[in-house]
Amino acid sequence: MRKVLQVLAVCLALTACGDSSAPASDASGILNVYTARHYDSDRQLYEAFETRTGIRVRFREMSSSGLIEALKAEGENSPADVVIAADAGTLWQFQDAGLLQPVSSDTLNAAIPEKFREPEGYWFGLAKRARVIAYDPDRVSVEDIGEYGKLAEPALEGELCMRSSSNIYNLSLMSELIERWGEDDAAAWAERVVGNFARQPQGGDTSQIESIAAGECAAAIVNHYYWVRLAMSRSEDRREIADQTALAFPATGEGTHVNVTGAGMAAHAPNPDAAITFLEFLTSSDGQSLLVSETKEFPIVANVPLPSGTDQLPDFVESTLALTRLGENQATAQTIYDRAGWN
Repeated sequence: MRKVLQVLAVCLALTACGDSSAPASDASGILNVYTARHYDSDRQLYEAFETRTGIRVRFREMSSSGLIEALKAEGENSPADVVIAADAGTLWQFQDAGLLQPVSSDTLNAAIPEKFREPEGYWFGLAKRARVIAYDPDRVSVEDIGEYGKLAEPALEGELCMRSSSNIYNLSLMSELIERWGEDDAAAWAERVVGNFARQPQGGDTSQIESIAAGECAAAIVNHYYWVRLAMSRSEDRREIADQTALAFPATGEGTHVNVTGAGMAAHAPNPDAAITFLEFLTSSDGQSLLVSETKEFPIVANVPLPSGTDQLPDFVESTLALTRLGENQATAQTIYDRAGWN
């Protein structure tokens, strides 16, 4: 009885978020999307897909952790067809929990570079983001902070703002550093970075940039698009925050850490054909453009125009690390942060 009530609650939630004309898991021509994204442009994306295919989209928006718990609770009765989440580390969590199933698609494999997709087809990267270093050019030079390793230098004591180590973006970055440098050197880096904190970790990526502009610190690690959104804001005050700061794209050695927003087919998808059709649509020119127009991520498919604002960013060298390693190293990454005192 409890499971029936849980499934009923999910169907009601899907009806509230999308089309309400039929039960989500019983109707033909239906696609149920569970997404950790929350952008108006995504609704335009769903509408474009409906127009092209005639398949109705119902969507449920929650945090990634909330979606994982919902899918676990629903089990085989889940109406979810597609799961969308940010960060390969998060997508690995869905896969590791048995909540995704592999997809075989020549279209997806041809459009998405190998390093940005799970080898067996459990998930596919659909948009890229770079984890870069925001800084105050009046306080430090790009040469001072142009590599991740330089953030551990004594010259930056008291100059760094950071968000929590448990944030998936920081976990994935540490997971890559473990691959690059080995556990011991990655741990030593984390300890020295903690020693350079201007304050205890707090807030999100945007608040790190705001803190730099306010003079609370000189540098922070952020995803590129948070700065671009500030630079493109309708608010003069927010544009001024971007004007007072700059971004450094670590390009020496293995290059800039790059991650993805991605998606996969839910393990018990009741509409698998629609799910594959939707995933393939997301690699089309229209799908890619709508996917990144508001977020200011980079398209993952070659030759798709960049969203407005990203033309202000420099060219950079992307890391070549396979993103599957980011999930596999998560537990070790968190242990390193905990031991370093990076809360």
